[in-house]
Amino acid sequence: MSNETEKFTEEGQLTVDVYQTATEVIIQSTVAGTASADIDIALAKDMVTIRGARHNGEKISPDAYDHRELYWGPFSRSIILPTEIDVERSKAVIKNGLLTIKLPKLI
Repeated sequence: MSNETEKFTEEGQLTVDVYQTATEVIIQSTVAGTASADIDIALAKDMVTIRGARHNGEKISPDAYDHRELYWGPFSRSIILPTEIDVERSKAVIKNGLLTIKLPKLI
């Protein structure tokens, strides 16, 4: 998968944590190895979809691997939210490979 000429036929699925405070729904996901420009977040009042891609800059032949667990390529995840959110006031930040999306609740 790390070879740039290799075609991706599958899409990885992000792992996420979703929790609530009194005023927000918060989603966190590890996106290490992904540039912020390679992440797209689509918001609706009741759902969030995160799409992106991880690119390995090294050209490594698949035959060279002894062990391989890292995922390189496109990924996505859709999350149905437990309550409606204010799309306009939502914020996302990536820090140390952790994507945090803060979604203010519609009260």
